[in-house]
Amino acid sequence: MIDVLNREFIYLWYYFTVMLEQIAPYWTFGIVIGSVISVFGKEKIHKLLVAMQNKKLGAFGVVPASLLGIATPLCMYGTIPIAASFSQKGMRDDWLAAFMMSSILLNPQLLIYSAALGRTVLIIRFVSCFICGIVAGLCIRFFYWDKGFFDFSSFAEPTNRDTDPNMLLRLLKNIFRNIKATGVYFLLGIVLSVLFQRYVPADAFASLFGNQRGFGVLMAATIGVPLYVCGGGTIPLLMEWLQSGMSIGAAAAFMITGPATKITNLGAVKIVLGIRRFVLYLLYTVSFAFITGLLIDLWI
Repeated sequence: MIDVLNREFIYLWYYFTVMLEQIAPYWTFGIVIGSVISVFGKEKIHKLLVAMQNKKLGAFGVVPASLLGIATPLCMYGTIPIAASFSQKGMRDDWLAAFMMSSILLNPQLLIYSAALGRTVLIIRFVSCFICGIVAGLCIRFFYWDKGFFDFSSFAEPTNRDTDPNMLLRLLKNIFRNIKATGVYFLLGIVLSVLFQRYVPADAFASLFGNQRGFGVLMAATIGVPLYVCGGGTIPLLMEWLQSGMSIGAAAAFMITGPATKITNLGAVKIVLGIRRFVLYLLYTVSFAFITGLLIDLWI
């Protein structure tokens, strides 16, 4: 019995170290780049958004707004107060919707983490999140043109924690906060992927999320709601799932519903939307994820 347990432990530990070696460089690089952008580029991103107000871009304004949302290295509780300040300065709700939607789905750190999944998945993740932000903005423009969609009255300007006069120390403190915020989930994701690889039959998984593509996409879009905790933590799981037969469309659906329904993001979004529009947000997210997954599986 002891020998069996020892063999199991050795196997699990070996696979854990292999996964760690594969993904840790992307996680580390993502944290560093995210912190660099947060410390040195965040204000420039905000100024670009403010500058958009003076340009007559019309509906096309949702395009740069969605791109800037992806470039913002903040969690949703950091993004919404900034969006609130933009709203007070007169920024349109459709542009804010595009900015916030893409910011929920993707940020520079998560984009770099996703490189561990391969170039195809990385491109699909970026493009699908970018388009999701654009479509969200257009929906607000056409269905809520003459009435406000957001209520930012409960949010104030966030406290800036990057205030150390020494720029190097400011960057190191930001890196440490990112490690503290994501490190546990990153390791948990690797542990779960090891257990999955060892104890879940690949054939059964492939038949659920790979062979039955329409149903698999729907399942992936659905399980993204309760299972998603942290972007860095899901990358090891997605690597294992894709190797076990999950279709790229199903993975794309999971990568959309997961961040959009992450519990902390939902709490922030619900505050600024109210119940009725919060339900619309959920329906939009799941529908977009499902349709995107189906189209990707038809294409690839």
